[in-house]
Amino acid sequence: MTPKRIFMLGATGTIGLATRAALVRRGHHVVCFARPASRAHSDNDTASEWRFGDVTDLHSLKQNGFRGEKFDVLLSCMASRTGAADDAWRIDHQAHLQALECAKLSGITHMVLLSAICVQKPLLAFQHAKIAFEEALTSSGMDHTIVRPTAFFKSLSGQIDRVKKGKAFLLFGDGNLTACKPISDDDLAEYLANAVDDPAARNRILPIGGPGSAITPRQHGGLLFDLLGTEPKFRNVPVAMLDVIIALLATAGRVFPAAARKAELARIGRYYATESMLCWDPIAGTYDADATPETGKETLAEHYRKMLSGERTASLGDHAIF
Repeated sequence: MTPKRIFMLGATGTIGLATRAALVRRGHHVVCFARPASRAHSDNDTASEWRFGDVTDLHSLKQNGFRGEKFDVLLSCMASRTGAADDAWRIDHQAHLQALECAKLSGITHMVLLSAICVQKPLLAFQHAKIAFEEALTSSGMDHTIVRPTAFFKSLSGQIDRVKKGKAFLLFGDGNLTACKPISDDDLAEYLANAVDDPAARNRILPIGGPGSAITPRQHGGLLFDLLGTEPKFRNVPVAMLDVIIALLATAGRVFPAAARKAELARIGRYYATESMLCWDPIAGTYDADATPETGKETLAEHYRKMLSGERTASLGDHAIF
C-alpha cells in the first residue's frame, strides 16, 4: 500500500476523528482543515497536520487549506450540523463544491465522500443538498467513492439515560415502522479508509450498514432493557402528533423565521421516525434489508453495553433520534 497525501474535511466529528485515526494507521499523511474553534482537537494529535480556516470561504480554503500544494485524495466527513435548509445548502453543497474546485487545482484525482443512505428517498432540504453535490462530483470527471451509511450508533443512543432512570422507551407508532443496520464509528472509519486504497471502490456509490440483521426501534429498546435486567416498558407516540407539530410550526414560520427552522427540524425527526435506513427498492417500493451490505464487527448491543457500563460516552449532537 502506497502512502497517500490526503486533504480531509470534517475531521473533528466523531466519524471524522475515527476516520483520521484509521488513515494514519495505514501510513497516510493526513492534512485536516477545520474551524479555528476546533484547535483543541489538534493539541492531542501529533500524527496529523492541522490547518484552520473557513470552509465556506473559497479564499480561506485555498490560502489556509490547500496552500497550492499537491494532494492525492480529498476525503470529506463534513456535514451540516442541523440539517436545516440554509445550513445544508451552505455546507453539504456549496462548501463541498468549493473544496472540489480546490482539489482539482491540487492534482487530486479521487474524492471519498461520506454521504447518507437517506438521500435515496429525498424529501428534506439537506437530502437534496447532498444529492446535488453527489451529482456534481460524479459528473466532474474526478474518480469518486460515495459512501452512504445507515444509522450511526450515537443516533440510537438518545434514550439510554431515560431508560436507566426507569422511564419508558418512546416509540413512534408500534415501534416496528422502521429498521436499520446501525454501524459503529470505528467500523465506518475502516470502511472509508479502505475506500482510499481499494481500486474496486472507485466510481461507485456504496450503501453500507453494520453487522447483523436489521433491527427495529422496539428491538433497540428491548436490548437496553435486557442489558439492564429490567422489565421492558414502552410508550407509543402517534406519528400524527409530529404532523400536528410540523403544521403549527410551519404556520408560525410564515411570520417567525425561528419557527420555520424548527418546522424543518421536526420534518427531519418525522422522516427518521417513519423511514428505514436500509437500501430502497424503487421497483418494489419497499426497503430491502437483505440488499443492504454489512461491514465491521461491533453490534449495537455491544455499544449499549459499553454505554451503560460507562466504558463509552457519546456526544449525541443535533441528530440524536429515537
